Formats: sequence, structure tokens, C-alpha cells
Amino acid sequence: MSYVNPRLLTLKPYKVASHKIWSVPAGERSGILKLDWNEATVPPSPKVRQALKDLMEEEDFFHLYPSTFNEELMRSLSAYTGMPEANIQYFGSSDSLHEYIARAYLGEGKKVLVLWPSYDNFRLTAESTGAKLCYSEMSSDFELSLQQLREDLAREKPDMAYVCNPNNPTGTLIPSACVEELVNDFRDTVFLLDEAYIEFSGAASSCRLVLHHENLLVTRTLSKAFGLANIRFGYLIASEENIQAISRIRNPKNITTFTQVAAIAALKDSAYMRAYAEEVRSAREIFINGMNREPLKDFFEAFPSCGNFVLLRCRNAGTKQAILKWYEAHNIFVRNVSQSASLVNCIRVSVGTEDQMQQVLDVTRLAIEEKII
Repeated sequence: MSYVNPRLLTLKPYKVASHKIWSVPAGERSGILKLDWNEATVPPSPKVRQALKDLMEEEDFFHLYPSTFNEELMRSLSAYTGMPEANIQYFGSSDSLHEYIARAYLGEGKKVLVLWPSYDNFRLTAESTGAKLCYSEMSSDFELSLQQLREDLAREKPDMAYVCNPNNPTGTLIPSACVEELVNDFRDTVFLLDEAYIEFSGAASSCRLVLHHENLLVTRTLSKAFGLANIRFGYLIASEENIQAISRIRNPKNITTFTQVAAIAALKDSAYMRAYAEEVRSAREIFINGMNREPLKDFFEAFPSCGNFVLLRCRNAGTKQAILKWYEAHNIFVRNVSQSASLVNCIRVSVGTEDQMQQVLDVTRLAIEEKII
């Protein structure tokens, strides 16, 4: 007899990428180019490392629970986002935050519309509450039609709409002005805007819209542009009422002191992050242009992107499998995306520095020269 919630037995799990890097000794990891989880490809600000070293020297640390309200951290988030502290709450990763949002806003009988294809872990999070999922599909060339999204919202009348912006894995971006039109025109729908990659877009965040729109929740993270994926820190920007509501179920001692200290140090050195994001934007264009030139364009199509990743469509399934094996043989790990039928021959490549992306281009050209693909 199973005591597990029967709903869970029917859910399709979120498919994680390879984490073979953790089976490699630390001293050998520099030879691996990990481009499969959209992590930063460089360490965070040196101020983070120093702050954590200083923390380790404190005697009253390990045996105590973390601060449940870090005033310095709240001030840092407010200064970085330009938003009042009353409109911010922090969590142990944006994934954890999404789980809290699902608990607070979803459940049996609720409907969630997802701009698709997108980040599949939120699909799982929403389904685990008993909510029904529906999708607003992009075109076969991953072009975003706001008119189609509006039609789908009008037809489905969802309780919540999940929009990753820029979208993972397609790299598409909805301008803030268009976001405002959506939240204004569909006031019965709560819009969850996932801005995990906004720093790489060069565009303005939509977070200020929460000051006038109760039906908008904006989630952010320090995992990507700030390079703190292993620290696990995310935060919510929303109306004061929404912040107060979700804080009722938030466990405030689940954000470790390590995480809080690292987040403060990173936010205080936002110039370091901005310089890295700028290099990623430059490397992204170099990589897209390189993949769309001969001889690579005969085997791949690289789509425009506003994130720290590029979606590639391979010529056929054989090319996809061959290049995945070839990359792995050269210690390059990319993402085999498969959450949508439109992605059947696609892979996603995280973007790092210009030198790193040149390495990927060189290895790809070598595959053609060696007739691997």
C-alpha cells in the first residue's frame, strides 16, 4: 500500500542536466566547460569569497540558526532594484520561491497558463499543487506573438500565467511596456514574471509595475549574472499585500548565513556583475554569428537571445546526437532540451566569456572537419 499522495505518482519529473563535474576532482575541473545549466562561467566577485572567509572566523556561527530578518540584506536589495523594502522578500533560491508562490496562489481547480516552451521545473511545481496546466505556444521558429498570447489568455482565463522573461530556453523577451499592457488588460490573472536572466538582456526590469499592479509577481535570482548558483538565493518583488501574504508561509530560517553574507557582498559589487553581463552579451553575439556562418550554418541554426544562453536547432536528430557526444568527448557539456515537441532537434548552450564561446565554435568546426556530423 502506498502512502504517497496519488497525484505525485502521475507527475512527469523535471529532467536535470548532467552534473558529471562533481565527480571530477576540484583541481581538474578547469578543463571542463559546463554550459548546460546557465550558470556563470566565472567565479563571483572576489568580495564574496572574502566575506565568506571573514564569516568563518566568527565563533558564534555554526550552532546558531541564521538571522530571520537581515536588515543589511534588505537595504542592499532595495538599493540594487530601486524598490522599497516593503515590496521585497528573499528566499533560498527562486525555485524555492516558486514553490511558495504555488502554495499561496494555486491548488485544486486552479488553472495556470505557461508561455511555452519554457522552464520546465515551474510546470512541475504548479502541477504538484493539483493545478491544471495549459500552454501558449510560440511559433515553430520560437517567435513570440503577443497577439497569440493575448488570445490564449482570453480563451483560457487562467488564474495564473507564468512568463519567463527573458524566456528559457528560447531567449525571447517581452518589453516592460507590453508586460504592463498584459497585467492591466487581464486583471483576473496573476502574472508570475520570472526575471532570472534579466541582467543579460540589457532591458529594463518590469519590477516597478508591482507598485500599481496587484496581479504581478516578479521573481529574481543571484544564481545567474551574480554567479551564486551554489549559494541558492532568490527574491520576490511584489505589492506590499502580496509580500505580506507569502511571508505568512515562508520559513525565515531557511536562508543560511552563508547565503545572506554572500548575497550582500555580491550586491555591493554590482559593477563586477555588470561587467560580466556585458561580456556575456558580446560573446553571445559572436557565438550566434559564428554558428550562423558557413560551414556551421549548414548543420545548425542559432536563434537570437536576450539571456546567457543560445538555442541551437540541429539539422536533424542524427546531428543532434552526434554533436552532443562530440562536445562531451571534448569536456563541453550543453543542454539537451526536450520539454516540447518544437525542441526535438534542439540543444541549448549557455554563454560564457568570449574565449569560452570561441572554444565551442572551434570544437564545432572540428566536428565538421572530422566528418562527425
